[in-house]
Amino acid sequence: MKTFKKFVKEETLDEKKDTFATFSPMASQGVEPWHHSNPKSGDFSDPNVIRALNSFVGTLTRATSRGTLIPEESINKLRSSLSKVGISFGEVPMIEGTNGSLEFPLTSYGGRFGKLPETPHDEFVNDDGISHIVEGGLTLIIGYEMLEDNSYKLNASIK
Repeated sequence: MKTFKKFVKEETLDEKKDTFATFSPMASQGVEPWHHSNPKSGDFSDPNVIRALNSFVGTLTRATSRGTLIPEESINKLRSSLSKVGISFGEVPMIEGTNGSLEFPLTSYGGRFGKLPETPHDEFVNDDGISHIVEGGLTLIIGYEMLEDNSYKLNASIK
């Protein structure tokens, strides 16, 4: 029979030596809790974060694989989903033509505005909140293609 000690693992949070107990049946087998292996969502310099975001954005591709009649509505749903993790982009124009692509610069939590220690006294920092982490910032690229039944197939990625 397993004891309670096999299910509870004491872990150190930080240098202050604050501890908490984690209920983890896998702790006795050396498996780390999920919060140790998951990347921080706002660390855009981490390729794992970009890969996770692209996987999330890829749901648009899977959702429209058989076509969508109103592609702008699908892109607006993606905007709503990305806003839940603090990422936003500009207005979606009407899609014209049979194929092409749209590029949207991304902002993190609406961007940054204010003073930094190295900012001159007569200037302000005003950027997208990403370009100071990733050179040039990030862009959402949405490709579209009209299918035979006049619906659209969308393909999205963050670069």
